[in-house]
Order: sequence, then C-alpha cells, then structure tokens
Amino acid sequence: FWERDRKGGYNSTRVHMSRKQMILDGLKELKTEIALWQEEVREKFESDPIMVYRPGEVDVKFQFHEPKDLEKWVCTTDSDHGLGYSKANFEISPAGFGLFHGTLSDRVPIDGKIKRAGYANINSMRARKSFKRDSYHDWHPYNMLVMRIRGDGRSYLINIATEGYFDVLWNDVYHFALYTRGGPYWQYVRIPFSKFFLGSKGRVQDKQCPISLEHVTSVGFTVDSRHDSIGPFSLEIDYIGCEFDPTHTERFAYEMYKQDKYIVGT
Repeated sequence: FWERDRKGGYNSTRVHMSRKQMILDGLKELKTEIALWQEEVREKFESDPIMVYRPGEVDVKFQFHEPKDLEKWVCTTDSDHGLGYSKANFEISPAGFGLFHGTLSDRVPIDGKIKRAGYANINSMRARKSFKRDSYHDWHPYNMLVMRIRGDGRSYLINIATEGYFDVLWNDVYHFALYTRGGPYWQYVRIPFSKFFLGSKGRVQDKQCPISLEHVTSVGFTVDSRHDSIGPFSLEIDYIGCEFDPTHTERFAYEMYKQDKYIVGT
C-alpha cells in the first residue's frame, strides 16, 4: 500500500543534474514563471468567473491549431522505455489540427521482462500555477466531455487523471472508450462524465466512485495493439471541451453490488 515513485518506476531514465546545473536551469525559467505569476494576479483582480453555465455551450479547454498548443502535451510509446518497438508523434497536421499518429508494433523485446507490447499515448502536462506549483482543472459545473475528432476506425481510450495527495491516489485515472468511424469526415463526440470508470495502473478497480471533476490533473488518449490491431494509426483532434447539459441527471453509471454495512441484508 505504499508507492515509492509518482511515475510508477518510469523515472529510471531521468537525468540527474548537479546542484549548480539545477540552479542555472532554474534561473532560465524565472522569466517565464514571473510572467505566469503576473497573469494569475491580473486574473485575480479582474475576478471574472463564469457565473452561468449555459446549456449547449461548449467551453473549450484544449485546442490544437498552432505548435504552441502542443507544448503542454507529452507523447510516449513503449519504445521510449525499452518495452517495445512502437513509434508515435503528436504534431500539427497539414489541415491545421492536432495529429496523433504513428505505428504500433506488438514485437516484444527479448529480455524476459514483459509478455506483451504495443501502445502509444498522449497526455496533457499536469495543471500548475507559477513557480512550479501543482494545481487542478476545475470542471465540476460540467457533466459532458465534448470533442471534435477525425479518426481511423480504431478504438482509443480516453484518460482523465485525478491525482490525489496521498501516494495510493497518485495513479487514479478515469477511463472511457473513444470509438472512431474512420474516413474523411469529422465526428463530434459527447460523453457524460458519469460514464467514466476508475482505474489504477491500467487495472479497473473493484470499488468505483464518480469522477472528482474539481481535481482533474490531466487528460490523455491511449491506443494499443490488442486484437491484432498493429500497424499505422491516426487520430486528428480539433478541440477538447466541456459542456453543461441540464437534461442529464445521472451521477454515476455503474452500480456497486457491495452495499454499505449499515444496509440491512448485506
């Protein structure tokens, strides 16, 4: 019940710098952090929060139209950690949208450590404030995740991380499937947050609970090579947003069969 590392052991390739190099790199970041702090102060004095969430209106949280929009996203594959041979990239497409594409390979390294391989993933960086302070995306007024995408017919996995303070909560991620049609046409995806189920380190948890929308730390997409789906893949994304739908009243879609102890007959 104790987690040694927030990255689950994937920090082994991290370069350890000297204290002097850390100070020099920190000074280079100072200008950017001060500018971010000034923006936070400006927003505080303006104090212009959204007071009314109008039904049917999508508030865009991430859009992918310029290279700078991709700077807060990280693309990884099994080959980055020596666990396979898949390749992927996240870049601006010729049409001017975010393009997550690459090639999946289920070839396993001959090292005797793993049995299966073949995945690629993109993930937004942790929400933070100035001077490297951790923060959260507050999405609690919304109940719908809305996206405009163009896929290749594959099934992808949407990941919404809600990393907690304690170590046992570091890997809490909510998942739901993203089914793409393929072809040249765009599709609008609208998924209730109540449909997302809890997982940790890739395993669905026995005890489920609704997603904590005021503590969202990152959003991501995963594709893997299950069911002989190796080869090239492509997912083009215009934007990711949230919407409030007053007609959707479901809080959580999944029934827990293990009742609380104070319920009679359990």
